[in-house]
Amino acid sequence: MSTATATGLDLSTFQYVQELVLRRSAIALECGKDYLVESRLLPLAKAQGLGSVQELVRRLKSQPEGPLHAQVVEAMTTNETSFFRDVHPFETLRTVVLPELIAARASQRRLRIWSAACSTGQELYSLAILLAEHFPQLESWEVELFGSDLAQGVLEKAAAGAYSQLEVNRGLPATLLVKYFDKEGLVWRVKESLRQRVKLLRINLIEPWPPLPVMDVIFLRNVLIYFPSPVKQQILRKMRQRLAPDGALFLGGAETTLGLDDAWQRIPCGKSAFYRPA
Repeated sequence: MSTATATGLDLSTFQYVQELVLRRSAIALECGKDYLVESRLLPLAKAQGLGSVQELVRRLKSQPEGPLHAQVVEAMTTNETSFFRDVHPFETLRTVVLPELIAARASQRRLRIWSAACSTGQELYSLAILLAEHFPQLESWEVELFGSDLAQGVLEKAAAGAYSQLEVNRGLPATLLVKYFDKEGLVWRVKESLRQRVKLLRINLIEPWPPLPVMDVIFLRNVLIYFPSPVKQQILRKMRQRLAPDGALFLGGAETTLGLDDAWQRIPCGKSAFYRPA
């Protein structure tokens, strides 16, 4: 039996990372993903003054679980994102969901939206821009925009709100770029007025959540696909407890509640769909 993976990574090293990531994030690294472990953890190893991933894992094994273990898990999570990703959910939010919610909340004048896996913040700021651009009446409302992720590093980038030209080119129209961002050297920074509207929280969806208010809209897009079914079921149940009865849950295009949690109603809307507690 081979003791090394295809990349030359020691098999026991891969298995240690595999078990750590599964336990801390519920993300299952399939066999054959050793190249991913090597490419994502080698920079972390070098930052620690170590020469290889094997040396990094030896250090992890030699000490109680702490910040370095968390950095490994964060490095192995996927943070693919872009502004107004897939477009259609944002159109559904703008044309159907928000007008209905604004009418229903006219007396309360309060709205809460949660980007539950906000990564480096593009989705969260897309939501903030959409509200500012199309719903000026909300300026006088109490509007709370929450963004959460398990990775502290991506939350710090989201808080800074600074993106490269390549990042803003992905999904952000030029008119919105010049209206809601300031050019600072080589980066574009979200205007302070928008950054002040968002609240960033470190939440690992598979661990106990901090106290959260009831949300009107939750974006949980392209997250469930990484989890096994029991974890998906657990997260969907907890989402129902945090979503208003007339609220809207948005999942990724390849995700569904079907066969996982029957207490959701799928509401098709144009080229998109959202979910509401049944």
